[in-house]
Amino acid sequence: MNSPFVTECQTYRTVERAIEYLRDHAREQPQLSDVAARVGLSEFHFQRRFSEWAGISPKRFVQYLTKEYAKEALRRCEDVLEAAYAAGLSGPGRLHDLMVTCEGVSPGEHRSLGEGVVIAYGFHATPFGECLIASTARGICRLAFVGSAGRGAEIDELKRRWPRARLAQDQPATGKLVAPIFDPANRTKPLHLWVRGSNFQIKVWEALLQIAPGELASYEQVARSVGAPRASRAVGAAVGANPIAVLIPCHRVIRKAGELGDYRWGLTRKRALIAREAAASHATTPSALSIV
Repeated sequence: MNSPFVTECQTYRTVERAIEYLRDHAREQPQLSDVAARVGLSEFHFQRRFSEWAGISPKRFVQYLTKEYAKEALRRCEDVLEAAYAAGLSGPGRLHDLMVTCEGVSPGEHRSLGEGVVIAYGFHATPFGECLIASTARGICRLAFVGSAGRGAEIDELKRRWPRARLAQDQPATGKLVAPIFDPANRTKPLHLWVRGSNFQIKVWEALLQIAPGELASYEQVARSVGAPRASRAVGAAVGANPIAVLIPCHRVIRKAGELGDYRWGLTRKRALIAREAAASHATTPSALSIV
């Protein structure tokens, strides 16, 4: 896994276990010592490792995982999508969401199922675990986190989506995309996405690009932004079919009551993505050695 994020990828396994423990024991108000013991580290080393990964203390991170935080974010961003579209921006004073452009395949290309297309793919370490990146001459066509089924399942899914394409593992080529994807400071030019989907799906995915990091939107808000206010269930299906994690930020869409809803790459990872983005947006100073 030749990546600038190898250490963060290894740390994420610890963070993932900590988040799951906090979720399962929230009513017990766990202390830092409880979580540290769960992941097999001293309080000092857990605090340091967690804070290096998240940029904030475990205590502050937990605040961004709560339902109340999610509900407040939804209230704050009631018209975030309309405002973003009107301004041509993904948020106040920001460029288009992290300089990402999305293009759908043409009807003819859709029918060809990738015939004549060469897809380079590779597996890489990221701050949120190992991922598969797949790219064509037209742009990135797949970004997925590797789950418990392993790398083979992700290759099979890539073949299913592009059955007539020629797949070629090319770690050096896809490795060049890791830093621009997971560290926007390294993004000096737009990242191009090339996706297969229905017109409605692509419209929803383009709407997701308008949700700025650190912000959240409900399925209903996304439905209104694409001109289909009664189609929140169809929007949910389109969000679930998103082929490109993180860059098309389906993790920023939650239920209007503040529940996170589903996430194809795991709810723990969705919690981590949301909380880390929120922490970066708020630039909060780490707090004391305590969870509660």
